[in-house]
Amino acid sequence: MTRDLGGDLPAGPTDAATVVDLLVAACEPGLTAMPSGRFFGMVIGGTHPAALATDWLTSAWDQNCGLRRLTPAHTAVEELASTWLLDLLCLPSESAVGFVTGATMSNFTGLAAARDAVLRGAGWDVAEHGLNGGPPVRVLVGAERHDTVDLALRYLGLGAPEVVPVDGQGRVRTEAMRTALAGEDGPCIVVLQAGNVHSGAYDAFPEVIADAHRHGAWVHVDGAFGLWAAASPAHRDLLAGVSDADSWTTDAHKTLNVPYDSGLVIVRDRAALKAAMGMHGAYLIHDEQGEPFDKVPEISRRGRAFPVWAVLRSLGRDGVAELVDRLCRHASAFAEGLAAMPEATVLNDVVFTQVCVSFGSDERTEKVVQKLLEDGSAWMSGSTWRGQSVLRISVSNWSTTDDDVRRSLAALRRVVEGL
Repeated sequence: MTRDLGGDLPAGPTDAATVVDLLVAACEPGLTAMPSGRFFGMVIGGTHPAALATDWLTSAWDQNCGLRRLTPAHTAVEELASTWLLDLLCLPSESAVGFVTGATMSNFTGLAAARDAVLRGAGWDVAEHGLNGGPPVRVLVGAERHDTVDLALRYLGLGAPEVVPVDGQGRVRTEAMRTALAGEDGPCIVVLQAGNVHSGAYDAFPEVIADAHRHGAWVHVDGAFGLWAAASPAHRDLLAGVSDADSWTTDAHKTLNVPYDSGLVIVRDRAALKAAMGMHGAYLIHDEQGEPFDKVPEISRRGRAFPVWAVLRSLGRDGVAELVDRLCRHASAFAEGLAAMPEATVLNDVVFTQVCVSFGSDERTEKVVQKLLEDGSAWMSGSTWRGQSVLRISVSNWSTTDDDVRRSLAALRRVVEGL
């Protein structure tokens, strides 16, 4: 592929159309059909048509969307989309919404606001003094939190978190968290999960959040894909009590099916988010109403709110709920179809869009994964969960149909029978 793209950089120019044709010819054999309705390999969506077209507009308009006065069109779209998102996700209407690159930077941003706020409560100003010499910040996490939480903590200089045991579905144990919170005083952050990446399970938000707040802790919820259950009346109960937290992470490029570079950070205390992320430059055109860059790590950024607004406007409230319900229905259909296969054991309670299955031994399960990928009818990835190899099915694509599920199950049956 590298050879097809060319060797040394040419000295002179090449026609733009020729460059694009060269890129397509060289790269198409190395692309993965991630937009397909039969791609279940990771928790990533496809691209809804309204979002795709709007994403083209976003690039063509080429707006640098950090400043309110410089890009008033995007600011208006961002603020309206934020209002819609808070309403759909049943989160406090006073919250600030930042449009970031993805869940990693959303966790980083939410936890930055948390870090600064709990240290400020302890009489320490991070912006003025940094972390050196300040009181230590305890961060309590479940044993099956997503690895990007640890990555964000590392970026923030907080080091490794304290790990709290979880149950068989990956939910943090309430009593264990209560004991950990009572262990010592001082600045504290609790990270909970809305949608375990293997089981799809949700932590017990009402009990744990109440305990954390009694100890003065900030609660951050990583809901990269699972926070969207709130948009569905049929699945909203999974998130009971989550609105009592202090900050939340989710992705639009997962369950909402917006193109990549579309994460969302939501922080109840607008002032805390601005204190962590805001800046001032004499050359910037500041507005007294505040700036979009007050809520995110970047100053320069593309118009991420445009495609989010487009999908929300295209689907409407009922359409988003139907999308979530359809993804969940497909996951349940996978679980039912797998349960009928010899040697297949569904390992998780299928409450949202995740299905994990074992085919007996680790060796056999890994062979099923390998042979399925060779078959090419569907893409499902292998993983390790609770000490054993699994085939993991993540249903995230808006375009997946009942027939896609049937064809994918048929491919799995062929592979299993072949072994």
